[in-house]
Amino acid sequence: MSVELDSPPVGRPEPSSSPIRVLLVDDHPLVRSAIRDLIDAEPDLAVVGEAADVTEAVRRIGFDEPDVVLLDLDLPGGSGIDVCNRVQAVSPTTRVIILTGFADETALAAARKAGASGFILKRVNGSDLLNRVRRVAHGGTAFDDAPEDDLVGYSDDRLLARLTARERAILELIAEGKTNREIADDLYLAEKTVKNYVSNLLMKMDMRHRAGAAAHLVRIQSAYKRQYPPSDWRRTARR
Repeated sequence: MSVELDSPPVGRPEPSSSPIRVLLVDDHPLVRSAIRDLIDAEPDLAVVGEAADVTEAVRRIGFDEPDVVLLDLDLPGGSGIDVCNRVQAVSPTTRVIILTGFADETALAAARKAGASGFILKRVNGSDLLNRVRRVAHGGTAFDDAPEDDLVGYSDDRLLARLTARERAILELIAEGKTNREIADDLYLAEKTVKNYVSNLLMKMDMRHRAGAAAHLVRIQSAYKRQYPPSDWRRTARR
């Protein structure tokens, strides 16, 4: 795998009292080193830890409680999706950006369902990566080859736009016909936590029943044309 880095952006933000805390998770030391050097040059960003496999990543997230995790998709002991699924339990305020060397629509969909706030190909240049970390840390999303503010169906619809990334992921699983217990198992959450998410998303959408919310999602998804994958995504190149 390789990461394309360029010089830090001109006019970068001044440091705040609390820089954005970033955890790096990748099994390639050279990749971690390149990204760490890039981040360390920024006054408003700070690397607080590193991990090279799934077990260590989950432990470090719980210990460091970073603002953002830059998480490789392929890891020893599992995948970045496995780690992403467990973030909510160990550090609820942490947001995740999946980094991958190959384009895969299935992995992109899995990352969304796991609650990731970003999915970025490692061809990204350095300044873009830094800006995406900042965007995600401040509540935005950063999905490659998709609209910046998540899928068109979410950003365009007034009801779906009210939902958080985790609520959107749970609604998608509801639309697949999954029960709260099955959703809890998929996302490594307690069933009570899932029930709370469902109650919140129904309230935000002004819906009384989960079936109505799921039907609304399906109608919106069928009404727009997906803007991914472009040609690069159809030529999936795995390492």
